[in-house]
Amino acid sequence: MQRLLIEKALTAAVHEVDVPEPGEGQMRLRVEYVGICGSDLHYYFEGANGAFVVREPLVPGHELSGRVDLDPSGALAAGTPVTVHPARFGTPREGIENAPHLWPGGSYLGSASTWPHTQGAASEYLIVEADMVRVLPENLPVRRAVLAEPLAVALHALGKAGDVEGREVLVTGSGPIGLMAVAAAVAAGARVTATDVLAGPLERALALGAAATIDVSTESVEPNAYAVVLECSGVPVSISTALKAVRPGGTVVQVGMLPDDPRPVNLAPFISKEVCYLGAFRFHHEIDDAVRLLAADPGIETALTHEFALADAEEAFAAARDSQRSGKVVFAL
Repeated sequence: MQRLLIEKALTAAVHEVDVPEPGEGQMRLRVEYVGICGSDLHYYFEGANGAFVVREPLVPGHELSGRVDLDPSGALAAGTPVTVHPARFGTPREGIENAPHLWPGGSYLGSASTWPHTQGAASEYLIVEADMVRVLPENLPVRRAVLAEPLAVALHALGKAGDVEGREVLVTGSGPIGLMAVAAAVAAGARVTATDVLAGPLERALALGAAATIDVSTESVEPNAYAVVLECSGVPVSISTALKAVRPGGTVVQVGMLPDDPRPVNLAPFISKEVCYLGAFRFHHEIDDAVRLLAADPGIETALTHEFALADAEEAFAAARDSQRSGKVVFAL
């Protein structure tokens, strides 16, 4: 079978390897689609995602959909369409018993955070634990289901903010996660405004149901106007904008990841408005909600803009890095 390996910064190649065999409690999937995430871009262009350095060849990819190839238990027939929860949870800790995505010692598909690295989904066949597999409903195509993981991230973040029905919600940053945040908030009944510095992402946000957009390279965001802000850019200046834009007593949820080093942020509005500022990291059960929402709303698939073969990885990563040109970029295997 073929799989894509990132060997170091700007070096990725397809390798032929043997088809793996599932062990006890596992099953083998035939992967059909793999989304390119921001972490995959960091691994390819920089050879590291923050503190997680590529120390051995890494198969990227934690957003995937495909079909069951072999389930030794016989529970799922070959050909069953599925997506995957990419986390293997770690050791429970007091106080976070109901948040296994925060437990230490876990792993995530396509990540250099563990040693050996946790190999990802950019591979024709993939072995996963049976409890990671989510069977797709009949009305959810395999292609659209590749969005389940990023949509689950957005739904988890939105859940931190509480009920947003009928409320003004600002999404800062309209990249792939921002687009999923727009879709999630619209589905929850919010009136959504999306920001970005490029026209392409803003057009895609409108297509997903945003009521308004703001090009923050030329326009200012109205202060004290939004009950909830989902900060999806991971840019410090956007955090300052979010704290300014949220209304007194409102909520800002930090969804976009930031570098692990000090960055300047204006915290004065956070204090004076008694803002609730929350972090959102990955997700727990929300992938099941994401599967249901994707089945109910075919329009979310418009976030998928480009497909590439594994052999065209260099072009695929370049396209995914160009947010003016692309929304969600996927490998089609």
